[in-house]
Amino acid sequence: MSVSCVCVLTDTFPGRQEKNQYMNVDFDKTNGLVPVIIQDKQTLEVLMLGYMNREAYDKTVAERIVTFYSRSKERLWTKGETSGNFLHVDGIHIDCDNDTLLIKVKADGPTCHTGSRSCFKTDYNHNFIFELENIVADRYTNPKEGSYVNKPHSKGLNKIAQKVGEEAVETVIAALNETETDMVNESSDLVFHLLVLLREKGLDLERIARNLEERHR
Repeated sequence: MSVSCVCVLTDTFPGRQEKNQYMNVDFDKTNGLVPVIIQDKQTLEVLMLGYMNREAYDKTVAERIVTFYSRSKERLWTKGETSGNFLHVDGIHIDCDNDTLLIKVKADGPTCHTGSRSCFKTDYNHNFIFELENIVADRYTNPKEGSYVNKPHSKGLNKIAQKVGEEAVETVIAALNETETDMVNESSDLVFHLLVLLREKGLDLERIARNLEERHR
């Protein structure tokens, strides 16, 4: 079993991190181009695969926006340069052979040119709860008239917490006395309102996941 060697691009001492990581990327092994896997930083969904040469890599590191080398256009190509759906770099990881990159990103919109969130067509979005968390966050930042998220938000923390309690009780009742469909619906309501409560408190699912991971150990 191989062990991945990981270098992560961060904002801490960026010059040193970028230099070390640059020196580790073996462009010569793959004739000047390395494959780059693009992954959503939150859902961990694989969004696309592209290629970088040294220039594209340097531009990506410097601007924190993913730029590829387009083999068909034979030039640098910044993802989103025409659509506006840029890929903002959260971290760059290198594999154990130093010839493949994994870049975690925050995507401005659909990644695929077809309008899909990913170039890989999965049966359904396994990570929609994380996507929903992003929608909730966006509604807080950019309120939309008629959005259900804005209704509890406008009522404040006490009302949101009360709603979570009500949905929890209804979920228990559904589990004990109602149908499977009722159970699914009530559980969905509970999760949604919990996401709103977390956002209201300035927390997110990543914080919860890390806590659960630590407690599991």
